[in-house]
Amino acid sequence: MSCPRCEKGSNRRSVLKEILRWAAALSGIALIHPLLRFSGYTIKPKPRYVKISAPLPRSGVHAERDFFLFAGPDRHTAWAVSRTCTHLGCRVNFLEDKQLIECPCHQSRFTPQGQRLAGPAQKNLPVFPVEVQLDENGGVTGYMVTV
Repeated sequence: MSCPRCEKGSNRRSVLKEILRWAAALSGIALIHPLLRFSGYTIKPKPRYVKISAPLPRSGVHAERDFFLFAGPDRHTAWAVSRTCTHLGCRVNFLEDKQLIECPCHQSRFTPQGQRLAGPAQKNLPVFPVEVQLDENGGVTGYMVTV
């Protein structure tokens, strides 16, 4: 015959063992996480989709917080360029009169396609994919930018 007290004690012990197992697992994860960050392992964020309605301004340039959207003369070709300078992360501006993208902080200059022209920046600006949305007659209705 087993006593009810003995079963109670073993039940408590099993609960405590389970709590200790979970605590050990969580502390192991907490120790591994900084090591993975240090080794350069990163999880890419989910893409964000931004819809821009047509028509674009006459200049063919639409400015958003994170990117510039450029459209070709026929409006059926489009590309988006990041507004974050590759030098120190300042927000760049498009100079319509010079047809340049320029960083106001250190005067790095880029083409509308994001190619580096001059300045302390050593890399080109990132380019985001753009999907041109057409109606049934082939007219442009909007642009979908994946950021």
